[in-house]
Amino acid sequence: MTAREDMLAGRPYEPGDGELVALRKTAQGLMRDYNATIVGDKTRARTLTQLLGTWNGTVIRVPFQVDYGRHIHFGPDCFVNYGCVFLDVCEIRIGARCQIGPHVKFLTPDHPRDAASRAKGIEYGRPILVGDDVWIGGGAIILPGVTIGDGAIVGAGSVVTRDVPAGATVAGNPARQISAD
Repeated sequence: MTAREDMLAGRPYEPGDGELVALRKTAQGLMRDYNATIVGDKTRARTLTQLLGTWNGTVIRVPFQVDYGRHIHFGPDCFVNYGCVFLDVCEIRIGARCQIGPHVKFLTPDHPRDAASRAKGIEYGRPILVGDDVWIGGGAIILPGVTIGDGAIVGAGSVVTRDVPAGATVAGNPARQISAD
């Protein structure tokens, strides 16, 4: 197994692996290029197609930050507001018609809980899955391994530490359900 295969499978991996470093460098160049554009620039579509696993025409306001980019998949008709961060050591799948507020963070990387293991530099991750028609308010943080069901709402500033049922509204730190469909 390669470090990338281990990473995507959620197994411990070495982030300094040469292939992973090269992939992040490519993503950094594409992010730099995209973040230097303005609305209407002809290069935007080409850059996002190269950067993301599945772009689907998603409107993404700059700045936009990723680890790899290629592990991020958007359904059609999505919107990502200013300053969002997608750390995609595992897949991040966003369903159709999702609205993502400014400064939202999707964090798939995780680290060992004991200091001795962390000191070895090993990481692992867990994927994030967002269903269709989800609205995520500004400044929310979605942690590794979370699934957000269709039609859910995540309140601004929430820290989502566990799965959100379809149709639910969650808010707070940690996010707790405040209403259901």
